Amino acid sequence: MTSAVEANADGLIGPTHSYAGLSPGNLASSLNKGEASNPRAAVLQGLDKMKRLADLGLPQYVLPPHERPNIPFLRSLGFAGSDARVLEQAWKDAPSFAAAACSASPMWAANAATVTPSADSADGRVHFTPANLVTNLHRSLEHEQTKRSLDALFPDPALFAVHDALPSVAHLADEGAANHVRLCADHGEPGVNLLVWGREAFEPWADAFPARQTREASQAVASRHGASGVVLARQSRAAIAGGTFHNDVVCVGALETLFFHELAFEDTAGTKAAIRAAAGDRFEPIFVEVSSADLPLADAISSYLFNSMLVRIPGEDRLTLICPTETRDNPRSHAVAERLAASNGPIGKIEYVDVRQSMRNGGGPACLRLRVVLNEAEQAATNPAMRLTDELHARLSAWGAAHYRDRLTPADLADPALLDESRVALDELTGLLGLGGGFYPFQRG
Repeated sequence: MTSAVEANADGLIGPTHSYAGLSPGNLASSLNKGEASNPRAAVLQGLDKMKRLADLGLPQYVLPPHERPNIPFLRSLGFAGSDARVLEQAWKDAPSFAAAACSASPMWAANAATVTPSADSADGRVHFTPANLVTNLHRSLEHEQTKRSLDALFPDPALFAVHDALPSVAHLADEGAANHVRLCADHGEPGVNLLVWGREAFEPWADAFPARQTREASQAVASRHGASGVVLARQSRAAIAGGTFHNDVVCVGALETLFFHELAFEDTAGTKAAIRAAAGDRFEPIFVEVSSADLPLADAISSYLFNSMLVRIPGEDRLTLICPTETRDNPRSHAVAERLAASNGPIGKIEYVDVRQSMRNGGGPACLRLRVVLNEAEQAATNPAMRLTDELHARLSAWGAAHYRDRLTPADLADPALLDESRVALDELTGLLGLGGGFYPFQRG
């Protein structure tokens, strides 16, 4: 067995963090549409959450925000002139496209890519496929820059394979690791890769909320990664209809344990049987299921109990569930969490983090991170400038406090001054994270 740990790569929240309500099916995003956000508080909350994980002894990396507003996208639509003119005309003539070009959604790194660790891949490398995110316009703009970020963080092709996204077509709609859970006896041992999908590529879909992941996309990612231990499971249609836009809103797993809501899967019994079969004699999966009677789906979504981070802290035998403060504030979800910790089950501790700015847009602690299993050699081969240390946390916190606004409404996104402010911030960030020149489009002239 090769010693390995589960690292986290969190998306650094960008200067244009706002509540524009761009994601159908994401109830929090829709509910808070149009309200003022606080980008400065958002980035500091995200950084403090990263530091909390690093302080617990888990490797923590930083993924940079994308350039927003996305002027190259708007130019591709025919808008011309200075960058300020392009932004002005886009908001005047095509406001929906302009709003998409300003979204800070890359902060939710769970959608950045699907990851297969070296223990599960055919060639013994860690594989990444950036998600094409074609279901929503604003997210479909992310995958090329996401690949640059992953190339920067995982630069050694002998150890890492960073693929292009799948073709950007609805038949191969891919939402990344938000629909992927890996179970194993130990992070360095071969595991079970549970890939959850919402619809088939050619399946008619007339429901109010979209099923964002296709079965064929999940199959294609597993195939190109040479992934072993693959289980494909259908997401519950009832959960999608209730506002579960990604499976990680109702399901999270770590090591042998799968923690999920009763409505997570269309066929719960069949999913559990398939996981057991894939695990074989390597380990015995532990299923921790929460019933709708104990936690109605609406409470599961509003509290984001399952969009928590389930982690093994070094030196501890039982798992820790790191929840948003909204879980604590909801009496039903808080009761479920406290019963978990008081039981003799695999989850022994509950901790809470404040990510309210993200939560108000529909993203909890698990949305903000991409999990990457790395052995010692792979950790040593990552970009050291992108690994969070006390020093980097302090420098990034000062950077965010200096460059981010403390109030932003969707209407403010049209302000050309915000474009300039964002570029100044990102230009400085490339130095802080060792990204080199030309990382962002505006730096290439």
